[in-house]
Amino acid sequence: MARKPNYNYEKRQRELAKKAKKEEKLMRRQAEKKMNATDEETADGESSSGETSENIQEAD
Repeated sequence: MARKPNYNYEKRQRELAKKAKKEEKLMRRQAEKKMNATDEETADGESSSGETSENIQEAD
């Protein structure tokens, strides 16, 4: 005789997989955002304080 399926277990496994996928996507987006921010700083010549090269030249 076959055992009846445990639907609660299957549902819980789907929920855990969905949660893990969502967390992984969030981490990936945060890493991309961080990389884009550092790329923009180096491309624009900005310092870590947020001053652009134009602001520095105007101060002279």
